[in-house]
This record gives sequence, C-alpha cells and structure tokens, in this order.
Amino acid sequence: MRRVVAVSERRVETPSTVTLRFPYDAPAEPGQFVMVWFPGDDEIPMSLSYTDGPSKGVTIKAMGSTSQRAQSAQVGDRVGVRGPYGNHFDLSPARILVVSGGSGAAVLAPAAERARARGSSVTVALGATRAPELLFRRRFESMGARVEVATDDGSEGRKGFVTLVAEQLLATERFDVVWTCGPEVMMRKVVAAASARTVPVFCSMERHMKCALGMCDACALGPYHVCIDGPVFPADRLTATSDFGAFHRDSSGRRVPF
Repeated sequence: MRRVVAVSERRVETPSTVTLRFPYDAPAEPGQFVMVWFPGDDEIPMSLSYTDGPSKGVTIKAMGSTSQRAQSAQVGDRVGVRGPYGNHFDLSPARILVVSGGSGAAVLAPAAERARARGSSVTVALGATRAPELLFRRRFESMGARVEVATDDGSEGRKGFVTLVAEQLLATERFDVVWTCGPEVMMRKVVAAASARTVPVFCSMERHMKCALGMCDACALGPYHVCIDGPVFPADRLTATSDFGAFHRDSSGRRVPF
C-alpha cells in the first residue's frame, strides 16, 4: 500500500545526483527498492540509499523526465512511497569487494555500511566519468572502507574504467564475495574477472519496473523478473541468460539491445 510522506531533506551529492530523505518506518534491507510516486507524474523504482531507522532515502540520477522532476523535489513536497520490494545482499562474508560504477553506489553504500557494522572488511572500487561525479566516496571512507578510485577522464585516481581497478584488486588480494552495481557491460567484466578466480559475484540489476509485483513483465530478464527474483542476482543466473549486458526492455516492454 502506498503511503504519502513529506520530503524531510534534500541533498545534492554530485552534479547529476540528488538524495531525498523522508519518514518511512517500514523495515528495509540493503539492496531493496521502493516505488516512488510524484503526484502528477509517473511512479518509478528507486533503490534505497539509506535503509536504517525511521528515515529512508533514495539517491536519484537524472535520466528521464520523471527522474528530472524527482530531483527538483524540495523539503516539504509530498511523495507516495510503497515497498520495500525485492531481495537483498547477504551481509555475512568477511572480505567484501564492492565495485561501483556511477550511480551504482546508491544501492551499494548501505550494504557496505551494514557489513562494516558486522565486522566485515570492505574494499571499494569506485568509478565515475570524472572526479565530481564520484558518488558517496566520503561515505565509504567514513565507514572504514578502503576506497580505490577510477575516473574515465583521469581527473582523480586511475584513468579509465573502474573494471581495471577491480581486476587488479582481484589479481592481488583475496575476497570472499564481490558486490557490484553499474552499467551492465561493466558488471559483465567484473563477473568475468571474479569468476576466473572463483570469487562469487552478486549484481544489483536495474530494469524498467511498473508494478513491482511480477505481473506487468516490464522488468523481465531472461526467465526472471527483477522486481521479485532480484534485484540482487548471483552472477551465474545472469550469465545463463542471453539478456545480461546485451538487452533490456523499453517502456513498452520491447526487448532492445543496449
């Protein structure tokens, strides 16, 4: 059931991302998502970037018209929220490698925080197009995670894709698991590098979602629905499909290549 709440905080994170906080006391686990409705516009799925306590949060990257409008929401504006939905990350591994591309840090940061609180060691390979777009870098550092940075333009950290950093870390250090979120082409490379070293990978997937109940088929990914079978998937399920990193579905449900 949807609940209408007022935005309690608005924070600009990077030039392209904004966090909205709101009172919402439903229990949530890192990796889950909510459906957020902006009156007069569409309802869209958003990963929870803050999951603990009575105040939840979503971090929004401007993509389409609805997300652009969402970014302009101000403190006091009312939004509809339902959920959370989907599965979540297993927080039990002791040595975790987090690989984040762009806005993927929004779903990975709360999982890393919860894992650190349990005593796990967390190393983060954090990637963005340029230095100002590095999402939640300070947040990762403040939780005690080790952060290795890559930017496409070389403005900070290693120049190039974050997969280069992830591959180097996997080649030189031992990890029990890899958590990753970002462009699917990036995640496919992370999966290949980790699989070569028999390190399990869990990917947080993004797809167009309309119902979040597995009924509309908009978020179909091979034989799965991201809203109910995910959004966190073990890599072997994804690589067994022909869609991962190759196809997605548009707003009409048509399967189209990336």
